[in-house]
Amino acid sequence: MSLLMAAEEGASPLRPDWWEVLITGLGFLILLYIVVKFIAPTFEKIYQDRKEAIEGGLAKAEKAQAEAAAAREEYNQQLESARLEAQKIREDARVEGEQIVAEHKERAATEAARITENAQKTIQAERSAALVSLRTEVGTLATELASKIVGESLNDDERSNRVVDRFLADLESSQQRSAGATK
Repeated sequence: MSLLMAAEEGASPLRPDWWEVLITGLGFLILLYIVVKFIAPTFEKIYQDRKEAIEGGLAKAEKAQAEAAAAREEYNQQLESARLEAQKIREDARVEGEQIVAEHKERAATEAARITENAQKTIQAERSAALVSLRTEVGTLATELASKIVGESLNDDERSNRVVDRFLADLESSQQRSAGATK
């Protein structure tokens, strides 16, 4: 209708009314002012907050990744240190074991030498005692034999001792001659 009225008044439908253009332009400028002054800064702030949150999240992720890498490196170093320490402990235990074995061998050798020495001394003492006993018995037998051969009693101690000593000296010299001949 307004078009129809405008057509009747002589206004062309293709020509705009300047008052309508002015009010529409003024409304547009007010709307543009509100958008620029209030809405656009709010959107910009929201955009910046999101951007900072994303960048902060990325930074936190990179920081967490760097911390994880550092923790992994520290763990690897501790693991290597533990391996080296375990190897050192094994080596120390091996060396200590070898020392203990060597000490026990040394003690055993010392004890064996002591036992051998005591056995030698015991054997020597028993041999000396046997020789003394044998000399006494041989002397007694020699005296009895000489008494029977000679036909008189050799109860005199000095005479008996001389006969026994001479008999034993002859016996030893004959043993030495026979030992020298076999060599």
